[in-house]
Amino acid sequence: MTFRRLKEQARVVIEHAIENLGITCTRSLEPVESPNRQHGDLSVPIGLALAKQTGESPDSVVQKVAAVIDLSNADLIDSFEAHPAGYLNFRANYTNLFYESLLGALSEDSYGKVDLGHRTTILLEHTAVNPNKALHVGHLRNVVLGDSISRILAFTGHDVKVLNYVDDSGLQVADVIVGFQYSGFSKDPSPGQKFDQYCGDTVYVQVNRRYEENEELRLIQRKVLKEMEDHNSPTARFAAEITEKILIDQMKTCWRIGARYDCLAFESKVLASHLWEEMFTLLRERNIITFVDDGEYKGCWIVTVPGEAEGAEKVLVRSDSTVTYMAKDLSFAAWKLGILRDPFGYGVFSQQPDKTSLWMTTVEVQSEPHPAIAGASKGITVIDNRQARLQRMIIHVLSLLDGEKIKDKYLHLGYGVVALSRATAEHLGMHVESGSSVVQMSGRKGIQINADSVLEALHEKAYNETFERNSTESSDWLNETAEKIAVAAIRFEMLNQNLNKMIVFDLNKTLALQGETGPYLLYSLARASHIISKADFAPQVSREGCATLVDEAEQELAIRISQLDLIIESAALDLGPDIVARYCYRLSDLFNRFYEKNPVLKAEDLLRRESRLALVHAYQRTLKTCLSLLGIPITERI
Repeated sequence: MTFRRLKEQARVVIEHAIENLGITCTRSLEPVESPNRQHGDLSVPIGLALAKQTGESPDSVVQKVAAVIDLSNADLIDSFEAHPAGYLNFRANYTNLFYESLLGALSEDSYGKVDLGHRTTILLEHTAVNPNKALHVGHLRNVVLGDSISRILAFTGHDVKVLNYVDDSGLQVADVIVGFQYSGFSKDPSPGQKFDQYCGDTVYVQVNRRYEENEELRLIQRKVLKEMEDHNSPTARFAAEITEKILIDQMKTCWRIGARYDCLAFESKVLASHLWEEMFTLLRERNIITFVDDGEYKGCWIVTVPGEAEGAEKVLVRSDSTVTYMAKDLSFAAWKLGILRDPFGYGVFSQQPDKTSLWMTTVEVQSEPHPAIAGASKGITVIDNRQARLQRMIIHVLSLLDGEKIKDKYLHLGYGVVALSRATAEHLGMHVESGSSVVQMSGRKGIQINADSVLEALHEKAYNETFERNSTESSDWLNETAEKIAVAAIRFEMLNQNLNKMIVFDLNKTLALQGETGPYLLYSLARASHIISKADFAPQVSREGCATLVDEAEQELAIRISQLDLIIESAALDLGPDIVARYCYRLSDLFNRFYEKNPVLKAEDLLRRESRLALVHAYQRTLKTCLSLLGIPITERI
């Protein structure tokens, strides 16, 4: 878009100037946005880049370059100046910049789009909550991150298929089966309780407590786990029944916050399809795995990964022939990238709220016609940083199979965990130890808050606050608006933080109409929509009108709007939805500053009214685009 073209013009005029001086530069001369607009809009450290090469001071170099700068073909550059520190600073021609960016924002459906992917296929895996429990608030970070990244990648020209890997053959599922078949737990939850919540909060937690008291029950767990690997066994069929019931409830939670998927990939089908056997054969043929004859891992097949100092050996097959989590993950990763064949059939699990089919892997020879899933150009796995070591090991093994380029084809996107503030934990009924300000969660110990409870609490608070502002509205409208605010609050909170930072979730902070929150963005959007709805004249984008945008708040807002495509490009390349989230907040904050200082409908003359209204329209469209990439639902009145 426009700011990109401004940067390109600055780069070209510098390159031409250097060429005219007979200098060859080996360093990057990419213009960057100036941190202080008093020094211009773009800055290039040309003197610093060339000083050593020319043997002159940075000041001397930048003065020489400045002397031969030619702006005759640079319609977006107004002026430049050489700074003694060696920087060449450029100031934009605001009239032309604003005219081009506002015109694009108001007239182009593709405003902000940039084609990075050229339909490159990406398999993006996220969620992957064990099917023995309901999602807790920490899982929401995974779902929201994965869903937002898929939106950003699709917007930038990638063909994205979203997977939810269902670990339906692991210990956690075995624990629930032990609870139902060997520990006397009813298969029916209490009235009003979701099945996934019952399994996770009651059955799973209680069974793990009984393991500590009953060693025989732990032996039964191993027996159940082994029986589950035979997908035709009664135990496996019962596990499939329980898994499906839990999974349906889990998906309802994910759909509630706007996530969508293309395929559920069941771990049990990885085993039943003999995908692991193919991987096992391949690993043996390449001498990547080793059978251990004695010691701690006697009877096991292991892989050794250099650089992993502690516990470097990783068991793939246990001495009792059961397959480990890493082995199944490894097979699945190879399937994603087409290293292994696609052995699966596919069927429809359910219809999603957006009316698209949610597919699932099967072992049926004849399956329904389905979209292509496996064999993508790139695989991305969203999973928290506690799994970083396992992911490094998977990447290492894949590189032995498919070369070093695998590091560009298989990516682990890690993130920090979510904890609860003391106030929020107490509000949601959790016991908090004295002196603790942050509550860490543990599903095994039952110390967690399920996502549905958090969403309900957010909905209730949003409803009450919305009712205070709109007491005459219908209950349906209030509930619909409250739900959008609740989803906006949770999604923005999970996206606005640096990915490696732990989030301390606080209900009151998350719902605030001030500060860096989702409701603040919706509030700003509502302001803009209100102005547009009240206008009795149309926005007009003209050079004359753009020349009237001279207030600092007007200019800052217009400049940010012109950067939309650069922001989206950066988010796609870095897999960083937090980049878009921070841009949204900055954009909304600038709009509110503009709103407070510059009347739109009552501006002093028609030209200003028309240009300011165009700026409001451009802001509204830009923010809506960004909110859609973050999966934040739109409401133009709150």
